[in-house]
This record gives sequence, C-alpha cells and structure tokens, in this order.
Amino acid sequence: MSVVVNVVLPVFAIILAGYLSGKAKLLGSASSEALNKFVYWMALPPVLFLGTARRPLAELLNGPFIGAFLGSMLMVYALGALLGRVLHKEKSETLCMQGLTACFSNTGYMGIPLFIAYFGADKLAPAILATVIMSAIMVGIAVIWLEFAASHGQGLGKALGDVGRAVAKNPLIVSTAAGVTWSLLLPQGSVPQPIVTFCELMGAAAGPCALVAIGLFLATRDIRAPAGEIAWVVALKLLAHPLLCWLLIRTLFPMDPFWTASAMILAALPTGALTFVVATQYRIYIERTSAAILVSTVLSVVTLSVLLAVYAPG
Repeated sequence: MSVVVNVVLPVFAIILAGYLSGKAKLLGSASSEALNKFVYWMALPPVLFLGTARRPLAELLNGPFIGAFLGSMLMVYALGALLGRVLHKEKSETLCMQGLTACFSNTGYMGIPLFIAYFGADKLAPAILATVIMSAIMVGIAVIWLEFAASHGQGLGKALGDVGRAVAKNPLIVSTAAGVTWSLLLPQGSVPQPIVTFCELMGAAAGPCALVAIGLFLATRDIRAPAGEIAWVVALKLLAHPLLCWLLIRTLFPMDPFWTASAMILAALPTGALTFVVATQYRIYIERTSAAILVSTVLSVVTLSVLLAVYAPG
C-alpha cells in the first residue's frame, strides 16, 4: 500500500490537476499544445541525453528486455488488428490504428516520470529504451502501414522515406543518439558539470509538465466512442500486454529483477498520446483513440498499483 500512496497517487494527482485546470478553463487547448511541445522538444531530450551519455551501451541494449517488451507489443498489435477485422470488419487503416492503440505504451510522458519517482533518475535505462522502441519502431510500423494503405500498395518507398525523415527529426531519438554517441566516444560519466546542470534543471520539468500535459489533453478531447470497442482495446493494453510480456520473460527472455519489473511496468502503462498524433495526422480513428487514452489512463491507476506493489524494490 505504501507504494500506491507514495508513488502512484502523486503521479495521478498531477494528471488530475492538469485535467481539472483544463475543465476549469484555467489552461485551455492552446496551453495544452504549448506544454506538449515544451515537454517533447525541450524537457524530455535532456533527460534522455543525460540518461544515455552516462550509461554504457551494453546496459541500454538489453536483448532480453527488447525481446520481451517489443515482442509482446507486436503480438498485441497483431491481436488488436485481428479483433478489429473479425468483430467490426474495419478497413485496413482502421485496423492499423486499433492495433497501435491497443499496444502503444505511454513511455515518454508517463513512463519516464514514473521511473524517476519510483526508481530514481539514475535508473532510466529501461524507460529510455522503451521510448526509443515506441517512437522509432512502433510509430514507424504504423506510418508505413497507413502510407501503404493510402497509396494502394504503390507508395512503400515514399512511406519508408517519410519514416526516415520523421525519425531523423524526432527530438527523443536525436537526443538518445547523441547520448549514445557521447557514451561511446568519451569515458563513462565524463559529461561536463555545466551540461549536467543544464540537463538536470531542464529535465526536472519533464515529469510534472508531462503529467499535467496528459491531464490537459484528456480534458480537451472528445471521448465519444463505441463502448464495446474501447473496452476490448483497453483490455488488450492494460491486461494482455503485461500478461504476454510476463509469459515471454518466463519462457524465452529471463531477466534480472530490475529489468523484469521495468518491462512489466512499462507494458502496463496506458495508451500513449502519440497514437492521437498519428490518428490526427492521417485523419482516422481520432475519437476512438482519444477515448482509449482517457479510459486506459484512468483504469491504469489500478493495474499499475498492483504491479508496483508486486515489484516493489527489494
């Protein structure tokens, strides 16, 4: 219970504060957009850079973690698209978004703040690795699928080019790559103190601002959507994803307790806001994506509380 009181409740209290400020019109939709851009472009990149620059590459490239986390995510992606086809007879673009919404964890805006509060700022390697996987691989798969579907099979080359350009401009990917390069070229821990101080000061805003941004986002979104569909999408995200991750850890990808706990917690996170960005960009599945983000975020207070209690330090 102390884990819930000391870690989970404060995290969700900040989200609630953002939500209430949005509903009360203290901070409107323009504030939500500005805060999201601040977190995405200015606050999170220093956290990712410092987290990778002071860690050996071998620690970041944890093969079993990648196998369990990414493997379970791809399984849920496929399962979500399959259920969408069987239950709703949806078109290809919608199947893509159903699968993405069912498997996409909110690792950047919620995972990193949660890890800072729960494990400490020096234990961000799993959250950083998961964020890179989400931003580069999962968004990349979705963009290729959507571009390929929109071009009726004639635009795969264009889709790959779009993904490459998007990854090259992604501040989360660029800052992580810069940190990895620093770690490879210079002795571990040799980041000059002025850079460390800058990253720590800027990065300190990432957690609370990201959580407030989630609350503002939820307060300003239309949540009308089919209840039955949202139910199974959220069930895949909060239940099937961590369960499949646990099965892969138990059978194929055993890990030490810290990386096991990290994989389970990150798999159990609610649907990430980047799914809404993709949906808006391609003008498909927008309302249902918003509803899934809201419902999964609210319900994740229960699932995350259980997992954090099970995998408490020590």
